[in-house]
Amino acid sequence: MDELIKSMLSKKAWAVVGATDNPEKFGNKIYKKLKRFGYEVYAVNPMYQTVDGDVCYPNLAEVPVKVDCVDVVVAPDRANDALSDVISLGIENIWFQPGTFTPDIIDRAETAGVKTVYLNCVLVELDRHK
Repeated sequence: MDELIKSMLSKKAWAVVGATDNPEKFGNKIYKKLKRFGYEVYAVNPMYQTVDGDVCYPNLAEVPVKVDCVDVVVAPDRANDALSDVISLGIENIWFQPGTFTPDIIDRAETAGVKTVYLNCVLVELDRHK
């Protein structure tokens, strides 16, 4: 798993599904930290027009570029929808934050050939690997 984490963290264009302007939420902390670490980051959340002053897209299909990695920071039912978008858009990497997935979601991602990280928090791993 460590090699997969390093590989994903080497990717430069990320989308954060569940990005938010609420500084108490992980969707905000992850979005801002990825930006601070120099990533090209796209906010995805149908509830917001902007996040941290940036355009926020209602879904992955609306993001203007094909991202390298999607970080999922939403409940499993919405995570499953995000996974459907990842598969249909041909995005190769997905990172499920703790609490955002079920075993069925992980099985579905891996069966579809999507490189999948789960159980690890991107906030922790950024500090470990950068």
